[in-house]
Amino acid sequence: MEQPVHRFSELFEQLGLPSDAASIQTFIEQHAPLPDTLAIYQASFWNRAQADFLHAALEEDADWAEVVDHLDASLRKR
Repeated sequence: MEQPVHRFSELFEQLGLPSDAASIQTFIEQHAPLPDTLAIYQASFWNRAQADFLHAALEEDADWAEVVDHLDASLRKR
């Protein structure tokens, strides 16, 4: 069975954040760069539900994991 592929904007929707391109870019600019020693779900700007979702997606290698990795990489760019 093939896993669903989620778009970057869908991750922002899932997190309850604005998902248009300009809002995504602004979010990344406001919160990057994350320190290398901090897991994405440990960042202080997430609420508990968002952090739990991100952690579970990565821990369970869920169908969201690939797009969460993309967000992680985007937040680490300097």
